[in-house]
Amino acid sequence: MTIDQPQPFAPRATAAELDDLRARLRATRWPDAPEDGGWSLGTDVGYLRELVEYWADGFDWPAQEEALNRLPRFRTSIDGLGIHYVHARAVAPAGPVLPLVLTHGWPDSFWRYTKVISLLTDPAAHGADPADAFDVVVPDLPGFGWSDRPAGPLNSIAAAGLWARLMSRLGYERFGAAGGDLGSHVTRYLALDHPDRVVAAHRTDAGLPLFTGDPAELTQEERDWMREVQSWGATEGGYAAIQRTKPQTLAAGLTDSPAGLAAWIVEKLQAWSDCDGDVEKAFSKDEILTNVTIYWLTGTIGATMRMYQANAAIPPAQLTRRVEVPSGFAIFRGDVVRPPRAWLERTTNLVRATEPDRGGHFAAFEQPELYAQELREFFRPFRTAV
Repeated sequence: MTIDQPQPFAPRATAAELDDLRARLRATRWPDAPEDGGWSLGTDVGYLRELVEYWADGFDWPAQEEALNRLPRFRTSIDGLGIHYVHARAVAPAGPVLPLVLTHGWPDSFWRYTKVISLLTDPAAHGADPADAFDVVVPDLPGFGWSDRPAGPLNSIAAAGLWARLMSRLGYERFGAAGGDLGSHVTRYLALDHPDRVVAAHRTDAGLPLFTGDPAELTQEERDWMREVQSWGATEGGYAAIQRTKPQTLAAGLTDSPAGLAAWIVEKLQAWSDCDGDVEKAFSKDEILTNVTIYWLTGTIGATMRMYQANAAIPPAQLTRRVEVPSGFAIFRGDVVRPPRAWLERTTNLVRATEPDRGGHFAAFEQPELYAQELREFFRPFRTAV
């Protein structure tokens, strides 16, 4: 067996790692906070205290770890970079099986798709048509989760190239691709750079807009949206500014303090999900802490932030390329910077666009049934293309 061949993977935290985590949590030095500040200045310190107390004395990581390890998880090496992924095959399909690679974003990992894997591989077990079964591949981006950290900058274009090679290694020459957040970028470049292999591409966002033409060519709807994006960036974009410029400064604190790490991540779960301000309407404490504990145990927060720096260096000519592969979008109601249809038509070969009335930026986790149904319906016409 060569090092490149996929090998089963089931990581387990040691007792020493968990003891160290709990000791750090119990020794947290808490910041002050203005009275009734809530989430207005960032993470609500009162909620964070509650979360950290549960993390230290109630959260059962071994049980969550066992659930994750029941998934068919593997590692393989591509160009010397270890890639962790889930590879779940269709169960009792009733027609052509479409391979599908799902790419997560930040601040998460393959965790984003853990609820939808069985919905996609075994639709019949969930009341859906067995003809809609997929072979599902869910990798951790390099530097995220249990994939290796790249030695230097690695952007979404490079990640797309790695996924194309991964799918070849798994025996899939043609496949569908889907993603959100950073995963939307990777899916876009898979479609741009490998159009002979990607039968169709589905995304839950269109990223931040870049337009280099005559503004008069834009519709009023598009111009209004771009102003909205600028306003959002001014009030909500501080995280991105530091992650694309000085990520190592922040990484020093977040790698040392689990409470700080939780604060950085849970603020985005609260702000970007469809939860009406109450993060636990979208995620349970166990779900939040599973995501955060993956970051803590793998020590990857710095590497994940550096991908923002790598993506910031992508030339504008790459960012303005039009996707000609058939494209679909599900723009969930509770997501941020929701693009108008005119922009989707301008930038892609749009064949389907929907606006589900529930779910936010982490739609695959927040509303797995809705998300799975979106993928089934979008990819249905492309199954015979593999």
